[in-house]
Amino acid sequence: MRRSFPSGEVRFAANLKWLYTEHPLEERFDAAASAGFAAVELASPYELTVPRLRSLLDAAGQQMVLINTPAGPAGTSTAMGSAFTPSAREQFRDGVMRALEYAAELSVPTVHLMAGAKPEDVDGARAFAGYVANVVWAAERARAAGVTLVLEAINKRDQPGYGLESMEAAAAVAREVDPMTVGVLFDFYHAQVGGGNLVERFEALRPWIGHVQVADNPGRGRPGSGEINYDVVLSRVAASGYEGWVGCEYDPAGPTDESLAWIGERTS
Repeated sequence: MRRSFPSGEVRFAANLKWLYTEHPLEERFDAAASAGFAAVELASPYELTVPRLRSLLDAAGQQMVLINTPAGPAGTSTAMGSAFTPSAREQFRDGVMRALEYAAELSVPTVHLMAGAKPEDVDGARAFAGYVANVVWAAERARAAGVTLVLEAINKRDQPGYGLESMEAAAAVAREVDPMTVGVLFDFYHAQVGGGNLVERFEALRPWIGHVQVADNPGRGRPGSGEINYDVVLSRVAASGYEGWVGCEYDPAGPTDESLAWIGERTS
């Protein structure tokens, strides 16, 4: 699914954690394909086997463009990722290898390396140094696998203890570690809650942006339901030369297909 602007084109991927939840997971691929989505992203593909996912993607004629590294069980310190937790190094490494295995088998080009929360009992500088070391370790494996890692700063209203402070901090880590292998996941919803100034920040970070996601604020609803002027934002994304996918990671607040009018005139 695409949207054209005078300055270029934007390609959209359906995030199957957030969209088409009116269907069981295995039915969401076909539902998204019927709406015109040729690409999907899935935060946690691990509840399905690689062969089953391959079958679903092939049947729907889709490409998986993004997955996350595994998160720990709900309610645990690693529920949003383990990269910031010094005591979870083995869990982190096992998760990276599992994500890269899925990415290789499913031809997924990009993996979101989840930072997770900073432990309250660990010094901030020590936790950050450990995080960077973990990104270095993961980047070495991703480089060998031909996969791009992206780092995302989740806003502190939704996740008060999340380790990465900002999109700019994510970009600084990417530059330090390996900007050819590590980039930024620029989520306009999180960026708006975490400081706003969206177009200027996107354009400043553009050289390091490896993936984009959209939702509106407040409520993380469909673009156009809140305060973000997505006509302007997406036009600037199209003009920036960004050629990757834009993940639709929003709450449709009802049947997903009824929420897609914001894309406007579109083609698959």
